[in-house]
Amino acid sequence: MTEAAVSLSSVVKRFGDVVAVDDVDLEIEDGEFFSLLGPSGCGKTTTLRMIAGLEYPTEGSIRIYGEEMGLRPPNKRPVNTVFQSYALFPHMTVADNIAFGLQMQKVAPAEIVERVANAIDLVRLTGKGDRRPGQLSGGQQQRVALARALVNRPKVLLLDEPLGALDLKLRQAMQLELKDLQARVGITFVYVTHDQEEALTMSDRIGVMSDGRLLQIGRPDHIYEKPANRFVAEFIGETNFIEGTVAGPGVVTLPDGSTVRAGTHSAVGTPVTLTLRPEKILLEAAGTAPGDWNTMEGTVKRRMYYGDSLYYEIDFGYTVVDARQENRPRIQRFSVGDRVTVLFDPAAAEALTE
Repeated sequence: MTEAAVSLSSVVKRFGDVVAVDDVDLEIEDGEFFSLLGPSGCGKTTTLRMIAGLEYPTEGSIRIYGEEMGLRPPNKRPVNTVFQSYALFPHMTVADNIAFGLQMQKVAPAEIVERVANAIDLVRLTGKGDRRPGQLSGGQQQRVALARALVNRPKVLLLDEPLGALDLKLRQAMQLELKDLQARVGITFVYVTHDQEEALTMSDRIGVMSDGRLLQIGRPDHIYEKPANRFVAEFIGETNFIEGTVAGPGVVTLPDGSTVRAGTHSAVGTPVTLTLRPEKILLEAAGTAPGDWNTMEGTVKRRMYYGDSLYYEIDFGYTVVDARQENRPRIQRFSVGDRVTVLFDPAAAEALTE
């Protein structure tokens, strides 16, 4: 079995009385693109800084490819870090910025020239080695920062919100480039972000953090489709919450007395919260109930047009549910006040107990 690239065991980090990271266990696989995702202050950056050696755990251990890091300083660890602020030397050329770390390591000049040229090609900045950072766009500067980190051939590349300073369109383009770059270089990426789209788009696996704890680890589709709790369901994309009570295996009673089928193994009588994504819902005229999906009847409270989709708010009296439909030919459209049937596959609804 391949040894984990990064392993955290019972890691705790305290700043005075504040517990920033609370008993985290985590294994990141060799060659994996792993994202730590969560809101500001959740402990994700502190976790990354401990892997980098910029902070040390109060308790627990961190190993990189099986080697205990202990109090080893950053420059003695097989990692490099890319930050949101590019931290490029403005008076140096692109090539000199990339070469700086190799020069500090006293690598032979001929080897520096070769490795810098390869790094420039790798991040698709061929022909721009003689430019200074001020002559580059934000996306190009971020590529220089990536090349400077990769040229040192780290075993693990740590990225702390590296796209946060870019505008939306450029950030989305760089997401694809980063994933492609990681596939080409084949090394382990550990990526910190608060942006759900970034994590879902790029990651092989995601670890969702809140209040210093890892709440769930899994593939992007698993995190989105099968959230472990209400926080994860709400933080990863849009969702509806519907309160209910377990009536039997896979059956939930709603506040109006009706029942729906959903994913639950909790005991009868257990209060649960159904999570149901807006795009998992189909809308039909009231009274229509094709197939064996769950059905609920309500009234259109609001309709919003977004170009590629239409959003509806459906009022059931005891709750309001959001539904999203693609704006495609022949789609049935509804108006405020219309009675509609909400249909959804039982597999699309998860019953959460926390």
